[in-house]
Amino acid sequence: MSDGVRAFVPGHVTGFFTVDRDDDPTKAGSRGGGIALSDGVSMTVEPAPETTVTLDGETIEMAAVEHVLSTLRADARVTAETPLPLGAGFGVSGAMALGTALATNAALDRGLSYNELVTIAHGAEVKAGTGLGDVVAQARGGVPLRLEPGGPQHNYVDAVPDWTRVEYYTLGELSTPDVVGGDTEALTTAGERALSMVVEEPTLDSFTRASRQFSREAGLLTESVRDVVTTVTEAGGDAAMAMLGETVFAVGTGLTDAGYDARSSAVYPAGATLDT
Repeated sequence: MSDGVRAFVPGHVTGFFTVDRDDDPTKAGSRGGGIALSDGVSMTVEPAPETTVTLDGETIEMAAVEHVLSTLRADARVTAETPLPLGAGFGVSGAMALGTALATNAALDRGLSYNELVTIAHGAEVKAGTGLGDVVAQARGGVPLRLEPGGPQHNYVDAVPDWTRVEYYTLGELSTPDVVGGDTEALTTAGERALSMVVEEPTLDSFTRASRQFSREAGLLTESVRDVVTTVTEAGGDAAMAMLGETVFAVGTGLTDAGYDARSSAVYPAGATLDT
């Protein structure tokens, strides 16, 4: 048994997705595409008499983390730091669930495999209602294309074979439960169309175009995000909306070139790992 184990999980911006429901949260989820970011969540898990979760110095409640610890029959002190904003489409909840699963397994000698831990974290986030596919993508890294819903035992993940600088600019938050909790038929149809487009042409250009098309067809594009995306494209850049948040991401230097004070990151080719 270890006193404490550190993990790093990349952030994740989703360009397009479907909603695929199932009574089993490890089989439910989404198909779609996104980008794993070098900006992510660094965390430490230590065995403790009772569970506490701290993010950027503040004690918080995070249902996905609590579900993971319950499944692993563990009490722990979870301490996390991230440069990413919460609720803005960066998969912070999924990252914390996955990092908690990986680090707790090592700290408490649970003896589970990587895919088993990803499945636990994915199911925990679906059950919490904070995400449908971030965990699987964050475990894969790169520019993952999730071709089936659910955890890794159900979901084949392909990828766009490219990585580059990525910028992002956040204007506000959107509620994941509010979007995925109602009628999602039109959203899923748009997500299937976008995924097919990128599978047929697996490039970053195709990915960003499909993401822009998806946000329009799914009715998720807000006026403020549309204005930023339009400004970037008119300046010769390539940008789209991150799901689910009022966030714009751009490949290369599109946001900076358009005059926005954007944060620079990069495609993170590796998935979630333990720090040694």
